[in-house]
Amino acid sequence: MNKGQLIEAVQKKLGKDTTKAAADAALNAVIDCITKAVKKEPVQIIGFGTFSVVKRGARKGINPRTQEKIKIKASKSVKFKPGAKLKAAI
Repeated sequence: MNKGQLIEAVQKKLGKDTTKAAADAALNAVIDCITKAVKKEPVQIIGFGTFSVVKRGARKGINPRTQEKIKIKASKSVKFKPGAKLKAAI
């Protein structure tokens, strides 16, 4: 499912009175709020899951084309841990 299909699903779930533009705005608002909040603290949606920031340390790697050893910088990434209801639904 891509973002367009998700917007259509949200529109159907909200009912016939909801426009595609309103469903798009609602989805974008949720994504923006999660994006801003996860920078400061974990975002927990009961039954769905938890988004959190994880730090990856610097490490050594190998360039697959040249087999040359390279240094990979430390970085941050987002981790998602599914909740109990989501796990049960799958």
